[in-house]
Amino acid sequence: MTKSMAVTGVGLVSPVGTDPAEVFDATCTGRSGLVRPAAEHPLHGLMDVAAFSPAIDPVSVLPATEARFVDRSIVMALRAAEDALADAGIEVGRDVDPHRIAVVVSGVGGLALFEEQANLQASRGRLGVSPYLLPGVLPNMGAARIAIKFGIRGFTSSVGTACAAGAQSVGEALRILRADEADVVLAGCSEAPLFPTFVAAFGNARALAHGWAEPADASRPFDRRRNGLALGEGAGVLVLERAEHARARGARRYADVLGWGATNDAYHPTTPRPDGTAAAECMRRALRDAEVSATDIGYINAHGTSTKAGDAAELLALGQVYDGGTPPVSSTKGVTGHLLGASGVIEAAICLLALQRGLLPPTHNLEDPSPDSDADHISKEPRQVSVSAVLSNSFGFGGHNVSLVFGNPGEHGHVG
Repeated sequence: MTKSMAVTGVGLVSPVGTDPAEVFDATCTGRSGLVRPAAEHPLHGLMDVAAFSPAIDPVSVLPATEARFVDRSIVMALRAAEDALADAGIEVGRDVDPHRIAVVVSGVGGLALFEEQANLQASRGRLGVSPYLLPGVLPNMGAARIAIKFGIRGFTSSVGTACAAGAQSVGEALRILRADEADVVLAGCSEAPLFPTFVAAFGNARALAHGWAEPADASRPFDRRRNGLALGEGAGVLVLERAEHARARGARRYADVLGWGATNDAYHPTTPRPDGTAAAECMRRALRDAEVSATDIGYINAHGTSTKAGDAAELLALGQVYDGGTPPVSSTKGVTGHLLGASGVIEAAICLLALQRGLLPPTHNLEDPSPDSDADHISKEPRQVSVSAVLSNSFGFGGHNVSLVFGNPGEHGHVG
């Protein structure tokens, strides 16, 4: 069995669209998903800009009797999984044994619904709380609901590594397939953090972008004028498949997941290790696992959230991996905003399309890069260049670092 695994399906729910090609085109053209919350919106006054994803009717993915008490994060996870399976052309039970398909779909859980029910308990007492609250909000319920909806009986789990969770879900999927515990894995993350308490916490931590006349200008990774992240919501699910299984059913392949790495900063609950050493080791582990060299990487999709400390630490890490200049680097969060753990999966999809098209998206709003880094930033316009391998970084609270390496089928001796 080869070490790399094929990606045969993509499902996205993002502030710049739900079709993978539409999302990729937005990152290349700078069509921003950032808006100012309307005056009547509960978040008005709590945040300057937000990245909202399209509304999804819960009844479109769940029975009407259950839809009312399910958090939006679960609804988005179900839609992304449904679209990913359709994109891969997989029907569980027809194309894959229900016991040979796994799910690793993550997220912080249904905090917005929990807040709503807590408010009801405060105003109406114990009887105001729905008995369906727990299955509507628990962090594992995105994965569990996907398994229930599609009859998936294999390994099912979720990962709790904050903003690294989506990327780690893809890495865990790769581990499961390499161990021959499944033929197909749905890997992803769904996050719906745009509700008052969560936003207020980010605001009080001075982490949110503020003071920009135009919402589209607020998220500016690696730019010296950056002053915080633009918080958003979204979901992404990838279908990973053993290469031989994909070949046997004649599946189309976007590209392959070649390898991954994970480390921890062991430094602070929220602040990244300033010297970037653990993030650099994470990238090196991913390269070793993928059996490619740093010079084989033709593009890096950076974590780049537009925070002062985070962007600076990542640039230092890149400098340690690439002594004397990096491959082309960009952060697509300038367009999508920061979707917490879901960012890693949506950015993975962007990397897959960059490989396919030979087109590298720029960092939107990057006008004045930090002068103390020799990173080869892509800014203003996309860069047309054929690449055979790309690296995507995701870093999260708690010091969690995850790097993924993607490549074209047949490259680097991994896939026949």
